Amino acid sequence: MKHLFVLFCLLSSSLVFAAGEHLQKDNLFPRVKLVTTEGDIVIELDRMKAALTVNNFLTYVDKKMYDGTVFHRLEPEFVLQGGGYDREYAAIKNLAEIPNESGNGLKNIQYSVAMAHQEKGPHTASNQFFINLNENTSLNPGKNWGYAVFGNVVEGIETIEKIRKIETGLNEKLGWENVPKKPVVIARAILLPAK
Repeated sequence: MKHLFVLFCLLSSSLVFAAGEHLQKDNLFPRVKLVTTEGDIVIELDRMKAALTVNNFLTYVDKKMYDGTVFHRLEPEFVLQGGGYDREYAAIKNLAEIPNESGNGLKNIQYSVAMAHQEKGPHTASNQFFINLNENTSLNPGKNWGYAVFGNVVEGIETIEKIRKIETGLNEKLGWENVPKKPVVIARAILLPAK
């Protein structure tokens, strides 16, 4: 029975990645522009070291599922997290959870981009991602699973630094601290043409 469950998970995961894996399939380092209300951010993805995670991310971009979402978590000396909630702080639809690729050799260094997974386990990442605002070595794998880095910010550091200065506080709808008081909206996520 356990083997059937694993097979089912692998098959459903492969359906999720299908869209992303066909986007610029010969480009190992596709770039995605996040057009935000504070300026643009360009992320270079690393398909060579994090193929499943990159293809998952590209699927959300292709389906325009990140358009109109917000960065819902800002800890200025830690992370800027988004991809999971719309402008009204309602959870967006997410696709299947993906396997954790945190052992790929990429580290949670400043301005790297990683997938957020849920507290219930390391293989629970789906749509939420974060930009490291510091050298977050505690997020790298060791005795335990880490957070899978799949890209780096290559343009728009000034936008990130601008966002970093926004005041945060308690968001009553989410029940969380560290939510930007001035919403930072990802208006569009765009796959840039291959170089």
